[in-house]
Amino acid sequence: MRTIILCSILSLVFASSFGCQKDTEQDRVKNVIIAVQKAAEAKDFKTITGNISTSYSDRQGNNYGAISRLVLAYFYQYPKISVHVANITITVQNGSANARFEAILTGKTSPESPPTVLPETLGAYAFDVAFRKESGEWKVLSAQWHRIGEPDKL
Repeated sequence: MRTIILCSILSLVFASSFGCQKDTEQDRVKNVIIAVQKAAEAKDFKTITGNISTSYSDRQGNNYGAISRLVLAYFYQYPKISVHVANITITVQNGSANARFEAILTGKTSPESPPTVLPETLGAYAFDVAFRKESGEWKVLSAQWHRIGEPDKL
């Protein structure tokens, strides 16, 4: 019995000492993507905009204010939102990072409508997102996206 207890304690000590790896910059960028994904599903506007740089600018002409209004509009249009992110590829270099990933967005326009197997809206998108480190935190600096299946605009 003592042997089993000793082995258990040793395995916990070794597991915790090997499991205490420091997050890489790629991990930190991925954590921002996941935080935004969860915030979108929770309709947590503050968390989403808190992860966007106030210097945000993209090829579509959006700045921080415009992208914030786009998020709000989506929240009002779809009371129920689901987001699934896959195939994340992240590169980090000198205080900037780039993430490419795919996201499936679904929404329902009425929270009172009966549950259905299929959502009212469904879209699969490819994202290319630029990040910059600001005050030690990764922030979205720019983003491009297009619906998968349409001509690649990235």
